[in-house]
Amino acid sequence: MKTDPGHFDPASIHPDTLALNRTVEEALAAAPPITSLEPSVIRAARASGGTVWGPLVQLDHAEDREIPGPAGPIPLRVFRPETARGVFLHIHGGGWTLGAADQQDEALDALSRALSVAVVSVGYRLAPEHPHPAGADDCEAAALWLARNARAEFGSETLLIGGESAGAHLSVVTLLRLHDRHGKTPFRAANLFYGCYDLGLTPSVRAWGERNLILSTPIIEWFADHFVPDRAARGDPDVSPLYADLGGLPPALFTVGTWDPLVDDSLFMAARWEAAGGVARLAVEPGAIHAFNAFPTEQARRANERAHSFLSGALEER
Repeated sequence: MKTDPGHFDPASIHPDTLALNRTVEEALAAAPPITSLEPSVIRAARASGGTVWGPLVQLDHAEDREIPGPAGPIPLRVFRPETARGVFLHIHGGGWTLGAADQQDEALDALSRALSVAVVSVGYRLAPEHPHPAGADDCEAAALWLARNARAEFGSETLLIGGESAGAHLSVVTLLRLHDRHGKTPFRAANLFYGCYDLGLTPSVRAWGERNLILSTPIIEWFADHFVPDRAARGDPDVSPLYADLGGLPPALFTVGTWDPLVDDSLFMAARWEAAGGVARLAVEPGAIHAFNAFPTEQARRANERAHSFLSGALEER
């Protein structure tokens, strides 16, 4: 793993990236700060398409189902090809507080089609109604269910895992729980976009400030306060996996932008992953903001294709 300092040079930022960043910042400035709203209000607005990002796209061929969970049924959103080379367990983002398994259909369908894999997205319980460890417990349960049932359900027991933001965090927590609690390492690779791995907040988060490019320091603090209200508990490796023993985990691709307050989280976690003997690939995108790969830009296309290539390579390993 090697980081190119040139990626952090403002001169390396493409004009299209700067234009997107301006558009996002202006759109968010015209909307009420999410920290001023109740999470339930934001969830309802997102579900109805009543936000600055417009209506959701939900695909008719997606399947909704439920599996048993530690506190009741866990909803899953499933995309399946005719023949599956493997199964990707997806954990959505949203600061452990927002988001849902059915709010990124196009991206998950694209992944399923590109790799010929079944994609299973987990509808885990959200904070503040269900603070830690509820969401992590649901993801752990879904991963164990998939490890037991993937071949019968999807025709393949080759497993991959990943997510974005809080979903990347919960993906790592899930891998650690399966390894440490159950002695299992069923996943071949982890695809981790701009995760938050230290809820005590890394230097880049603390130094970012008020500027809202999807995230800001106050927004990240707001999410963390909902997810783990007890600040003294945030050093627990089950909460902040940056502090965990990372030995025995599968190869991982960490992708993050230099204009993301969480940039240090990926830099630090990739270094610790490699130091623990694992394979870590780090992709740093000049000027990219949080959630950049969800926008229709060339930078997003390249990043998503890189992730698809990484996962495809894991599927081909014997």
